[in-house]
Amino acid sequence: MLGRILARRGAADAYAPTLIAVGHGSRDPRAAATLGALLDRVRELRPGLDVRLAHIELNAPLLTDVLADLTGDAVLVPLLFAPGYHVKHDLPAALAAAPALRARIAAPLGPHPLLVEALADRLAEAGWAPEDGASPATGVVLASAGSRDPDSAADIRRIAALLGERLGGVPVLPAYTSAAAPTVPEAVRALAARGRHRVAVASCFTAPGRFAARAAAQAPWLAAAPLGPHPALARLVLHRYDEALSGTRTRRRAAALAVAR
Repeated sequence: MLGRILARRGAADAYAPTLIAVGHGSRDPRAAATLGALLDRVRELRPGLDVRLAHIELNAPLLTDVLADLTGDAVLVPLLFAPGYHVKHDLPAALAAAPALRARIAAPLGPHPLLVEALADRLAEAGWAPEDGASPATGVVLASAGSRDPDSAADIRRIAALLGERLGGVPVLPAYTSAAAPTVPEAVRALAARGRHRVAVASCFTAPGRFAARAAAQAPWLAAAPLGPHPALARLVLHRYDEALSGTRTRRRAAALAVAR
């Protein structure tokens, strides 16, 4: 019986589009390895699925090279948290240059409860305790890369609001390490003006890098680590993949299972 189930899953996976997880890229040598560890978790959750890593810039393999090596169907899952320039322009341009590939672009990782779960866990690992959410002296800055796109800012604000709810109602202010305001120090000062002098910085980054390090260095109290291979983030990558496929994947899986019988 188990053999038949595994055979059916294998047949269905043969029809599944390739999942291409697209990171920004970083000069930090830990970044690509961290994303690789995240995708290892994705593969553990979905055995048999072709999962590949690509970068927009700075690291190999570059997205353009990954797309050039593929034919058939694929889904690009941006390892980014909001729909800024990379999602709206760089990813569509890369697909336009790969006409042999039938591909679609999934939504960014945020906002979503699974992302908030990962953010809260990383804060807890840094020392945030449940009672901190009820303290009138605490606050949180949600640090991210930043974008001039208003849709991006709106999504980061929504992530901050969801994280505040998750932490018991503590104020969470979004802040940015480039391209947008407020900066992390400005958000820290804004919380201090409200009597919130114990400020933790939540790291809305997938991997170590210059921006994540800068945000952590500006934390006056706790600084959470980047999300990296957090189990909730791996589940979120697959959720965005499945979401992008919608009913198409369901029909193909049903056809594959019928053949396996």
